Amino acid sequence: MIEIDARGLLCPLPVLRLRKSLMQQPPGARVALIATDAMAAVDVPHFCAEAGHELISVTELDGATRYEVMRGDAFACRAPA
Repeated sequence: MIEIDARGLLCPLPVLRLRKSLMQQPPGARVALIATDAMAAVDVPHFCAEAGHELISVTELDGATRYEVMRGDAFACRAPA
């Protein structure tokens, strides 16, 4: 599993790093993001819902939060033709 350390980065950088990493992985791959920015608590779930990824878990660490995300199907979030 890939782990992204985004501690100390402010919105929108943690989610942008998560997005970049997920796009390089096949569907079903898991990526963990560790962030200290409080806005990540809003940004990560919103990003996952909009992009078709699944937020697996949210864990509080020492002054940070770890988000585990599973990459969704590239076309799952698009409306049927």
